[in-house]
Amino acid sequence: RFIAKPCAINLGIQDSGPHRAQPNAILEKVFTSITKSPDAKRLEGLSKQLDWDVRKIQRWFRHRRNQDKPTTLTKFCESMWRFTFYLSIFFYGIRFLWTAPWFWDTRQCWYNYPFQPLTSRLYYYYILELAFYWSLMFSQFTDIKRKDFLIMFVHHLATIGLITFSYMNNMVRVGTLVLCLHDASDFLLEAAKLANYAKYQRVCDAFFMLFGVVFIVTRLGIYPFWILNTTLFESWELIGPYPSWWLFNGLLVTLQVLHVIWSYLIIRTASKALVRGKV
Repeated sequence: RFIAKPCAINLGIQDSGPHRAQPNAILEKVFTSITKSPDAKRLEGLSKQLDWDVRKIQRWFRHRRNQDKPTTLTKFCESMWRFTFYLSIFFYGIRFLWTAPWFWDTRQCWYNYPFQPLTSRLYYYYILELAFYWSLMFSQFTDIKRKDFLIMFVHHLATIGLITFSYMNNMVRVGTLVLCLHDASDFLLEAAKLANYAKYQRVCDAFFMLFGVVFIVTRLGIYPFWILNTTLFESWELIGPYPSWWLFNGLLVTLQVLHVIWSYLIIRTASKALVRGKV
Protein backbone atom coordinates (compact mmCIF):
# COMPACT_ATOMS: atom_id res chain seq x y z
CA ARG A 1 0.00 0.00 0.00
CA PHE A 2 2.71 2.49 0.95
CA ILE A 3 5.63 1.27 -1.19
CA ALA A 4 4.42 -0.93 -4.06
CA LYS A 5 1.43 1.22 -5.03
CA PRO A 6 3.43 4.49 -5.42
CA CYS A 7 6.06 2.56 -7.42
CA ALA A 8 3.36 1.20 -9.73
CA ILE A 9 1.84 4.65 -10.27
CA ASN A 10 5.29 6.12 -11.04
CA LEU A 11 5.70 3.39 -13.68
CA GLY A 12 2.44 4.45 -15.30
CA ILE A 13 0.25 1.63 -14.01
CA GLN A 14 -3.25 3.00 -13.48
CA ASP A 15 -5.52 2.11 -10.57
CA SER A 16 -8.48 1.48 -12.84
CA GLY A 17 -10.35 -1.73 -13.52
CA PRO A 18 -11.74 -3.08 -16.80
CA HIS A 19 -14.83 -1.69 -18.52
CA ARG A 20 -17.90 -2.46 -16.38
CA ALA A 21 -20.96 -4.13 -17.88
CA GLN A 22 -24.14 -2.07 -17.86
CA PRO A 23 -26.57 -3.15 -15.09
CA ASN A 24 -29.06 -5.80 -16.22
CA ALA A 25 -30.97 -7.93 -13.68
CA ILE A 26 -31.76 -10.81 -16.06
CA LEU A 27 -28.24 -11.23 -17.39
CA GLU A 28 -26.79 -10.80 -13.90
CA LYS A 29 -28.99 -13.62 -12.60
CA VAL A 30 -27.86 -15.90 -15.45
CA PHE A 31 -24.21 -14.95 -14.81
CA THR A 32 -24.28 -15.59 -11.04
CA SER A 33 -26.67 -18.57 -10.91
CA ILE A 34 -26.34 -20.50 -14.19
CA THR A 35 -23.30 -19.83 -16.38
CA LYS A 36 -20.64 -17.22 -17.02
CA SER A 37 -20.25 -18.32 -20.64
CA PRO A 38 -23.69 -19.10 -22.15
CA ASP A 39 -23.92 -21.39 -25.16
CA ALA A 40 -25.55 -20.50 -28.50
CA LYS A 41 -28.99 -21.83 -27.49
CA ARG A 42 -29.10 -19.79 -24.28
CA LEU A 43 -27.83 -16.70 -26.11
CA GLU A 44 -30.71 -17.01 -28.58
CA GLY A 45 -33.22 -17.28 -25.75
CA LEU A 46 -31.78 -14.23 -23.97
CA SER A 47 -31.78 -12.31 -27.23
CA LYS A 48 -35.53 -12.89 -27.67
CA GLN A 49 -36.25 -12.16 -24.00
CA LEU A 50 -34.34 -8.86 -23.93
CA ASP A 51 -34.72 -7.89 -27.58
CA TRP A 52 -30.93 -7.55 -27.74
CA ASP A 53 -28.56 -8.60 -30.49
CA VAL A 54 -26.64 -11.83 -29.70
CA ARG A 55 -23.33 -10.05 -30.18
CA LYS A 56 -24.37 -7.40 -27.66
CA ILE A 57 -25.17 -10.10 -25.08
CA GLN A 58 -21.82 -11.81 -25.72
CA ARG A 59 -20.09 -8.47 -25.20
CA TRP A 60 -22.00 -7.97 -21.92
CA PHE A 61 -20.85 -11.38 -20.60
CA ARG A 62 -17.27 -10.66 -21.64
CA HIS A 63 -17.30 -7.31 -19.81
CA ARG A 64 -18.93 -8.95 -16.78
CA ARG A 65 -16.26 -11.67 -16.63
CA ASN A 66 -13.47 -9.11 -16.93
CA GLN A 67 -15.11 -7.00 -14.23
CA ASP A 68 -14.23 -9.62 -11.59
CA LYS A 69 -10.57 -9.79 -12.60
CA PRO A 70 -8.01 -7.97 -10.43
CA THR A 71 -6.46 -4.79 -11.78
CA THR A 72 -2.89 -4.68 -13.03
CA LEU A 73 -2.05 -2.45 -10.04
CA THR A 74 -3.29 -5.14 -7.62
CA LYS A 75 -1.22 -7.83 -9.35
CA PHE A 76 1.84 -5.55 -9.40
CA CYS A 77 1.61 -4.95 -5.65
CA GLU A 78 1.25 -8.67 -4.89
CA SER A 79 4.23 -9.56 -7.09
CA MET A 80 6.36 -6.77 -5.58
CA TRP A 81 5.72 -8.12 -2.07
CA ARG A 82 6.70 -11.64 -3.12
CA PHE A 83 9.74 -10.38 -5.04
CA THR A 84 10.93 -8.50 -1.94
CA PHE A 85 10.56 -11.53 0.30
CA TYR A 86 12.09 -14.10 -2.08
CA LEU A 87 15.08 -11.88 -2.86
CA SER A 88 15.72 -11.03 0.82
CA ILE A 89 15.38 -14.60 2.09
CA PHE A 90 17.53 -15.98 -0.75
CA PHE A 91 20.44 -13.68 0.07
CA TYR A 92 20.00 -14.37 3.78
CA GLY A 93 20.13 -18.11 3.06
CA ILE A 94 23.20 -17.86 0.81
CA ARG A 95 25.04 -15.69 3.34
CA PHE A 96 24.22 -18.16 6.13
CA LEU A 97 25.00 -21.34 4.17
CA TRP A 98 28.25 -20.04 2.69
CA THR A 99 29.99 -20.69 6.03
CA ALA A 100 28.05 -23.90 6.79
CA PRO A 101 30.06 -27.12 6.25
CA TRP A 102 27.02 -29.04 4.91
CA PHE A 103 26.67 -26.57 2.04
CA TRP A 104 29.93 -27.90 0.58
CA ASP A 105 29.64 -31.51 1.76
CA THR A 106 26.09 -32.88 2.04
CA ARG A 107 27.28 -35.84 4.12
CA GLN A 108 27.72 -33.32 6.96
CA CYS A 109 23.91 -33.20 7.16
CA TRP A 110 23.96 -36.65 8.78
CA TYR A 111 27.09 -36.70 10.92
CA ASN A 112 26.17 -36.90 14.65
CA TYR A 113 22.49 -36.90 13.76
CA PRO A 114 20.22 -36.14 15.62
CA PHE A 115 22.57 -34.41 18.08
CA GLN A 116 23.24 -31.32 15.97
CA PRO A 117 23.08 -27.81 17.48
CA LEU A 118 20.34 -25.40 16.38
CA THR A 119 21.97 -21.98 16.05
CA SER A 120 19.94 -18.77 16.27
CA ARG A 121 20.63 -17.87 12.60
CA LEU A 122 19.44 -21.29 11.46
CA TYR A 123 16.37 -21.03 13.72
CA TYR A 124 15.33 -17.61 12.33
CA TYR A 125 15.87 -18.78 8.74
CA TYR A 126 13.52 -21.73 9.33
CA ILE A 127 10.86 -19.75 11.19
CA LEU A 128 10.78 -17.00 8.53
CA GLU A 129 10.31 -19.51 5.73
CA LEU A 130 7.63 -21.43 7.65
CA ALA A 131 5.74 -18.23 8.48
CA PHE A 132 5.81 -17.12 4.85
CA TYR A 133 4.46 -20.41 3.50
CA TRP A 134 1.72 -20.47 6.14
CA SER A 135 0.73 -16.96 5.04
CA LEU A 136 0.58 -18.18 1.42
CA MET A 137 -1.55 -21.15 2.47
CA PHE A 138 -4.20 -18.83 3.95
CA SER A 139 -3.92 -15.92 1.51
CA GLN A 140 -4.20 -18.08 -1.64
CA PHE A 141 -7.97 -18.20 -1.06
CA THR A 142 -8.23 -14.39 -1.14
CA ASP A 143 -5.32 -13.55 -3.47
CA ILE A 144 -5.53 -13.47 -7.26
CA LYS A 145 -6.79 -16.83 -8.53
CA ARG A 146 -4.45 -18.37 -11.09
CA LYS A 147 -4.60 -21.46 -13.30
CA ASP A 148 -2.12 -23.40 -11.15
CA PHE A 149 -4.17 -22.93 -7.95
CA LEU A 150 -4.48 -26.69 -7.24
CA ILE A 151 -0.78 -27.37 -7.91
CA MET A 152 0.19 -24.44 -5.67
CA PHE A 153 -2.12 -25.75 -2.93
CA VAL A 154 -0.37 -29.14 -3.03
CA HIS A 155 3.01 -27.37 -3.13
CA HIS A 156 2.22 -25.28 -0.03
CA LEU A 157 0.99 -28.37 1.85
CA ALA A 158 4.13 -30.33 0.96
CA THR A 159 6.40 -27.39 1.83
CA ILE A 160 4.78 -26.71 5.21
CA GLY A 161 4.84 -30.43 5.95
CA LEU A 162 8.53 -30.67 5.07
CA ILE A 163 9.59 -27.58 7.04
CA THR A 164 7.61 -28.61 10.14
CA PHE A 165 8.56 -32.27 9.94
CA SER A 166 12.28 -31.59 9.37
CA TYR A 167 12.34 -29.07 12.23
CA MET A 168 10.68 -31.54 14.64
CA ASN A 169 13.18 -34.25 13.63
CA ASN A 170 16.17 -31.88 13.65
CA MET A 171 16.81 -32.40 9.93
CA VAL A 172 17.31 -28.66 9.57
CA ARG A 173 20.67 -28.91 7.82
CA VAL A 174 19.32 -30.59 4.71
CA GLY A 175 16.16 -28.49 5.11
CA THR A 176 18.13 -25.25 4.65
CA LEU A 177 19.57 -26.61 1.40
CA VAL A 178 16.07 -27.35 0.07
CA LEU A 179 14.80 -23.90 1.07
CA CYS A 180 17.70 -21.98 -0.45
CA LEU A 181 17.52 -23.99 -3.68
CA HIS A 182 13.83 -23.17 -4.11
CA ASP A 183 14.32 -19.47 -3.42
CA ALA A 184 17.00 -19.20 -6.13
CA SER A 185 14.52 -18.87 -9.00
CA ASP A 186 11.33 -17.54 -7.38
CA PHE A 187 12.42 -13.89 -7.22
CA LEU A 188 13.34 -13.96 -10.94
CA LEU A 189 9.78 -14.99 -11.88
CA GLU A 190 8.31 -12.18 -9.76
CA ALA A 191 10.74 -9.73 -11.40
CA ALA A 192 9.51 -10.87 -14.82
CA LYS A 193 5.90 -10.31 -13.72
CA LEU A 194 6.72 -6.80 -12.46
CA ALA A 195 8.35 -5.92 -15.79
CA ASN A 196 5.36 -7.35 -17.65
CA TYR A 197 2.85 -5.30 -15.65
CA ALA A 198 4.95 -2.17 -16.24
CA LYS A 199 5.04 -3.02 -20.00
CA TYR A 200 8.84 -3.34 -20.17
CA GLN A 201 8.68 -6.22 -22.62
CA ARG A 202 12.40 -6.80 -23.22
CA VAL A 203 13.15 -6.73 -19.50
CA CYS A 204 10.26 -9.15 -18.92
CA ASP A 205 11.55 -11.53 -21.62
CA ALA A 206 15.09 -11.44 -20.23
CA PHE A 207 13.96 -12.14 -16.64
CA PHE A 208 11.62 -14.93 -17.73
CA MET A 209 14.28 -16.66 -19.81
CA LEU A 210 16.77 -16.32 -16.93
CA PHE A 211 14.13 -17.69 -14.55
CA GLY A 212 13.50 -20.66 -16.87
CA VAL A 213 17.19 -21.55 -17.04
CA VAL A 214 17.74 -21.20 -13.26
CA PHE A 215 14.53 -23.12 -12.47
CA ILE A 216 15.37 -26.08 -14.71
CA VAL A 217 19.01 -26.23 -13.58
CA THR A 218 18.12 -26.08 -9.86
CA ARG A 219 14.91 -28.15 -9.85
CA LEU A 220 15.74 -30.80 -12.47
CA GLY A 221 19.52 -30.85 -12.01
CA ILE A 222 20.78 -29.82 -8.58
CA TYR A 223 17.70 -30.89 -6.59
CA PRO A 224 17.56 -34.57 -7.65
CA PHE A 225 21.33 -35.12 -7.95
CA TRP A 226 22.33 -33.16 -4.82
CA ILE A 227 19.36 -33.01 -2.43
CA LEU A 228 17.56 -36.27 -3.20
CA ASN A 229 20.89 -38.06 -3.43
CA THR A 230 21.77 -37.14 0.15
CA THR A 231 18.28 -37.79 1.59
CA LEU A 232 17.77 -41.10 -0.22
CA PHE A 233 21.25 -42.63 -0.29
CA GLU A 234 23.74 -40.81 1.97
CA SER A 235 21.31 -40.73 4.92
CA TRP A 236 20.57 -44.45 4.46
CA GLU A 237 24.30 -45.19 4.42
CA LEU A 238 25.26 -43.01 7.42
CA ILE A 239 22.32 -43.33 9.83
CA GLY A 240 20.22 -46.14 8.37
CA PRO A 241 16.50 -46.30 7.51
CA TYR A 242 15.03 -44.32 10.43
CA PRO A 243 11.23 -44.71 11.00
CA SER A 244 10.24 -41.43 9.33
CA TRP A 245 12.60 -41.89 6.36
CA TRP A 246 9.77 -42.91 4.01
CA LEU A 247 7.51 -39.95 4.84
CA PHE A 248 10.36 -37.43 4.62
CA ASN A 249 11.54 -38.66 1.23
CA GLY A 250 7.97 -39.12 0.01
CA LEU A 251 7.36 -35.38 0.51
CA LEU A 252 10.65 -34.53 -1.21
CA VAL A 253 9.76 -36.74 -4.19
CA THR A 254 6.32 -35.05 -4.35
CA LEU A 255 8.12 -31.75 -4.76
CA GLN A 256 10.19 -33.25 -7.57
CA VAL A 257 7.00 -34.30 -9.41
CA LEU A 258 5.74 -30.71 -9.15
CA HIS A 259 9.10 -29.49 -10.47
CA VAL A 260 8.67 -31.65 -13.57
CA ILE A 261 5.13 -30.31 -14.18
CA TRP A 262 6.24 -26.68 -13.81
CA SER A 263 9.31 -27.24 -15.99
CA TYR A 264 7.04 -28.52 -18.75
CA LEU A 265 4.87 -25.38 -18.44
CA ILE A 266 7.94 -23.11 -18.50
CA ILE A 267 9.43 -24.83 -21.58
CA ARG A 268 6.04 -24.66 -23.34
CA THR A 269 5.73 -20.94 -22.56
CA ALA A 270 9.29 -20.25 -23.70
CA SER A 271 8.78 -22.13 -26.98
CA LYS A 272 5.62 -20.17 -27.68
CA ALA A 273 7.49 -16.96 -26.88
CA LEU A 274 10.21 -17.79 -29.40
CA VAL A 275 7.57 -18.32 -32.08
CA ARG A 276 5.69 -15.10 -31.25
CA GLY A 277 8.78 -13.05 -30.55
CA LYS A 278 7.81 -12.15 -26.98
CA VAL A 279 6.82 -13.77 -23.68
